[in-house]
Amino acid sequence: MITLSWLLLIALVGGVLALVDGILRVRGKGNTLVGIIEIVVAALFILSLFLPGIPFGSLVLAIATLIVIVVGLIVRGGQGVGIAIAALAVIALWIVLVNRWLVIPGIN
Repeated sequence: MITLSWLLLIALVGGVLALVDGILRVRGKGNTLVGIIEIVVAALFILSLFLPGIPFGSLVLAIATLIVIVVGLIVRGGQGVGIAIAALAVIALWIVLVNRWLVIPGIN
């Protein structure tokens, strides 16, 4: 049974944004290797929220997704960074909230 919570919604938004950014990176003229890695890591992150058998767990996959997004931002340059920055911010927010580094009543 999956409980719908704010943390789950934040993680889903971040994962979907990272997945969309990876797809756009593969379809564009950018670095396709980074895009493929971003698609795989973001898909595993989204799946790890629902399936307990995914290796490494949600937190490690979220950190890996952050690292891949940052590498993609460095490689990409200045073209089309809006979705990547949004995904970066939302996943970073999820990591901060899930580790209880910042406690917001009603969210975590």
